[in-house]
This record gives sequence, C-alpha cells and structure tokens, in this order.
Amino acid sequence: MPAPPSLHPPIGNHAVILTLPVPPSVNHQYATVNGRRLISSAGRAYKIQVGQLVWLKLAQSTHRATLLTRLQSEWLALSIRFYFTSALRRDVDGGLKIAQDALCEGLGINDNRIVETHLYKYIDKDNPRIEVHLTPMSRS
Repeated sequence: MPAPPSLHPPIGNHAVILTLPVPPSVNHQYATVNGRRLISSAGRAYKIQVGQLVWLKLAQSTHRATLLTRLQSEWLALSIRFYFTSALRRDVDGGLKIAQDALCEGLGINDNRIVETHLYKYIDKDNPRIEVHLTPMSRS
C-alpha cells in the first residue's frame, strides 16, 4: 500500500477537503422492506452525521459563498482516501456512493456534477476514516 498523503487545509475557495467517518459497509447501508430497497437507519445516520460535519466546516470558511457557487456551476472531481482497520475486510468502492451522496447533500449540490472520481485504500488500525477532496474542475 502507498504511504498516506500529507494533511490538507480545510475548506478554501477552490476545494472542499474534509475528514469524515468511514461509511457503513454496503451490507449495512440498505434494507429491503416489502420488496423495496431503502436506505437503512445506519445509512441515514451516516448521511446526517456527514451533513452536520460539512456545515460545520462551511460555517468556518470565509470563502463559502464563492466555493458553493463554483460547486453548483462547474464539473467536479472527487477524491476519497479510505483508511480501514484491515486491508481485506472492506472493498474500496463499497463506501463511494453513500459518501458521495452524503457529501453532496450536505453541500446542497447534485452529485451528477461529479465527472471524475479517484479512490484510494490505506490501512490505519487506530484511526479509520475517509479523507474527501471535492474540487471544481477548470472549464476548458
């Protein structure tokens, strides 16, 4: 496994960079009720928690209006670094959808603006987490 990256600054006017909890596993994200696939209580709780963390970071940023305007009007690149407690217990892509949905819902943007995605997997037994980097892409 590659070495973990250096720490990033918090929200600026060009990117949203957050450390978030590891999402629930795919088996715990959804439930089947009367033949319909619905988000589970663990999935809903994760989305609420991420939404709260996103708004806390936004509240601390002096660039939030500029950044939100860019996030709502430009194509986006998403990078997620997953830090799991074990290399073999989780797939790197299992947490993508719920993390992406939770982040975008917290920011009030549509996740269909994300046109580039990068996923990385690391091991940190003592501090499992995900590090999210959402960046507006330059218009060409």
